[in-house]
Amino acid sequence: MKSRVLVVEDYQDTREFMKFILQDYGFDVAEATNGFEAIEAVRAQAPDLILMDISMPGMDGLTAARKIREQSGYGTPIIAITAYGDAALEKALEAGCNGSLSKPIDFEDLEPVLSRYLSK
Repeated sequence: MKSRVLVVEDYQDTREFMKFILQDYGFDVAEATNGFEAIEAVRAQAPDLILMDISMPGMDGLTAARKIREQSGYGTPIIAITAYGDAALEKALEAGCNGSLSKPIDFEDLEPVLSRYLSK
């Protein structure tokens, strides 16, 4: 069974690009456009990894990460995706994320994350 990655990103072109790359790696990909949708997708689809943009309208990724962590039984790894670089890492970890990646996504940085948390 393929591992499922939930991509949470408000910009459609970025989300589609990430989906294309992840599918090319052999993963099943689910999508959400904000924190509210992310929480619902975690409940409905039980992803194996969440790639969460931290800056989104409605509910940001850090708030969504906290809420996902508050729900019992959801230990799914969450990787914060941010344009703020390392400055956002501490806040991401405090929110319950397992790490962060900087935008634009460098797929040489993404590959070790995928290898660490997922099997194809």
